[in-house]
Amino acid sequence: MTASALQAERHLLLLGSGRHQPLLRMLPPRVPLPHRRRSWPRAVRVSPGDGGGAGGFASAVEKRSISGIAGEEEHGANGEEELEGEVAGALELKWPPWEGLAERYKLIGATSLAFVICNMDKVNLSVAIIPMSHQYGWNSSTAGLVQSSFFWGYALSQLPGGWLAKLFGGRKVLEVGVVTWSLATAIIPVVAGFMPGLVLSRILVGIGEGVSPSAATDLIARSIPLQERSRAVAVVFGGLSFGSVLGLLFAPPIIQNLGWESVFYIFGLLGIVWCLGFESLKVQRFGDKEGILNLGQSSTGSDGLISSAMSSESSHSSLEDLQNSLKDVPWGAFFKSKAVWAMIYAHFCGSWGHYTCLSWLPTFFSEELNLNLTEAAWVSVLPPLGSMIITSIAAPFADNLISNGVDTTKVRKICQTIAFVSPATFMMLSSVDLGLPPWEIVAFLTSGLALSSFALSGLYCTHQDISREYASILLGITNTVGAVPGIVGIALTGFLLDSTHSWSISLFVPSIFFYLTGTAVWLAFASSEPQDFSKSEPES
Repeated sequence: MTASALQAERHLLLLGSGRHQPLLRMLPPRVPLPHRRRSWPRAVRVSPGDGGGAGGFASAVEKRSISGIAGEEEHGANGEEELEGEVAGALELKWPPWEGLAERYKLIGATSLAFVICNMDKVNLSVAIIPMSHQYGWNSSTAGLVQSSFFWGYALSQLPGGWLAKLFGGRKVLEVGVVTWSLATAIIPVVAGFMPGLVLSRILVGIGEGVSPSAATDLIARSIPLQERSRAVAVVFGGLSFGSVLGLLFAPPIIQNLGWESVFYIFGLLGIVWCLGFESLKVQRFGDKEGILNLGQSSTGSDGLISSAMSSESSHSSLEDLQNSLKDVPWGAFFKSKAVWAMIYAHFCGSWGHYTCLSWLPTFFSEELNLNLTEAAWVSVLPPLGSMIITSIAAPFADNLISNGVDTTKVRKICQTIAFVSPATFMMLSSVDLGLPPWEIVAFLTSGLALSSFALSGLYCTHQDISREYASILLGITNTVGAVPGIVGIALTGFLLDSTHSWSISLFVPSIFFYLTGTAVWLAFASSEPQDFSKSEPES
């Protein structure tokens, strides 16, 4: 190779020296990138014998790719090839940053984002109901009716959502659910002056969001290997709490600056944008060897998380096959079990406190504590934020007790007792006129509702404890009953508030009652002992 050719090739490495050295020091440390074929910048090398000197560089050339991997032997051992790799690697970083992620990780991230939007559309009305009530002259009973209508659709769509996911696949059902609740959210300002139309739109929001948990569960089963499924479930359903926080944070400034109608338009548009992005994700399935389960004989995974998972062929099951599979479920044995009835009542009691507070606390903070709309919404963010913190403590607490030999039933009873007694105690303190300043009452309610997250290590683990095979069906049963307080409790709170003008009687006393009676039933009848419902034992 001529001196001119060597000079031309060496020119490519000048970024590693001289005045370019500060640039290199500013580059971030190189991180391993996912392995894939890259098109690196092209360079030229002069072929010898086609004219020397400077003219040779402009003559016949041989193109070749410069490898970004440090240590390539043909560049010698003088260390310059490593600098070349650093520069090329930094310049090759793609945008968006998730470009190199595996498709299943993109899928989980997108599904989690759907759940964030889900709860944003659920809680936006709890903030917007305040200016809407003022504009349309609604009393508390009417406001309660409007807010509770969401749960009519939510309760009715729980089990149908699971059946549709089995028939058509969770991905399709999730997309339809997001489109349904997003469009129904966006039309709320149009129909707000017509009460039947407003109630129907909120029912549709509830239906769209009600099918989503089953759809996401099916989607995870089809797309995520068994060894990654626990983390996938945590990431996806963790989007709900995050959505509550974002919804309560962003709704007040949007309403104050753009009007209450704008929050429904903007949040509804987010769901439509999500659907367009979700369409670009590729479908990725894993075979049985990688952990996907077959429904064949009501099989469940070894992780016990998803008992309704099916192979890809099952999406083509006929309606008759689905009906036959449902007939094989031992419904009678479920309702003969004291432990199942304890779960049902505990779920009802916990949901009463959760749903009524989620819907009415912004109004309580605004009217009773004299906070403005923004302050009331920001304060309402504190319980879900506290719940996220408590959840991270409760789960290892329960697991460590079980690992140290404590009986599983005893652990579940301890956790659920904390989840019920804590909010009941703090609600008692908040409902009694002790002359406390507003922020102390906020601290009491935040602490109580945050500690109720211990239920995730109590009630919500018991379904899998007693029957891995039928865990999802048991959850569907208790979750359906658990949605009833959203219908009855929210409306009843508004009615009692109009009748008594007392927040203590309308909001806190019913919740305290259900928390305490739920604790008594749970301690008396709850059990985490595995039960074989297929044998249809008369009592378990």
